[in-house]
Amino acid sequence: MLSERQQQIIEESINIIDDKGIQGLTIKNLSKAIGISEPGIYRHFDSKTEILLSILNNFKEMAIMLSEIMETYEATAIEKITFMFSRMLELFSETPSMVSVIFSEEIFKNEEILKNKIVEILNLHTQTLENIISKGQSEKDVRDDIDNKSLALMAMGSLRLLVKKWDLNNHNFNLKTEGNNLIVVLTKVLGK
Repeated sequence: MLSERQQQIIEESINIIDDKGIQGLTIKNLSKAIGISEPGIYRHFDSKTEILLSILNNFKEMAIMLSEIMETYEATAIEKITFMFSRMLELFSETPSMVSVIFSEEIFKNEEILKNKIVEILNLHTQTLENIISKGQSEKDVRDDIDNKSLALMAMGSLRLLVKKWDLNNHNFNLKTEGNNLIVVLTKVLGK
């Protein structure tokens, strides 16, 4: 469990990454933004990598929680995918700074521990979606002429591209509206 100060450090780190990019996240900038000394930051986290790992661990916990919800949610596969994608779009719309971290995996590729955490999160979401699609195929709710892995990749890739486009365009369109349009299209493509 994170302390209140650790949570503050994480939240401010996400804001700095969103505003200045990963290169702007320095202990000096972080201490200035929070109003404590640099050694004060190090009393709560050993390094910038540990701060980033904590941020990614929060995302992983959210992915696990979403996966558990999907397992117990009594609905068709299409309804589950709609729910799952809607929740993701809501989260990103309400906290755009999260996109800067979770969709910037290329910034972590030189830091093996961070790259591995991003891969874990991506795999969790992908596995959840593949399981939903597979179950939908066996229940005849989802097309079965294309394998579940390809359908999951297509759906997840579409959502990912939309969110990335929204982020790169400085959030100049309504992500929920465009996301809902995408969900409608995806359900038509996925459905029988």
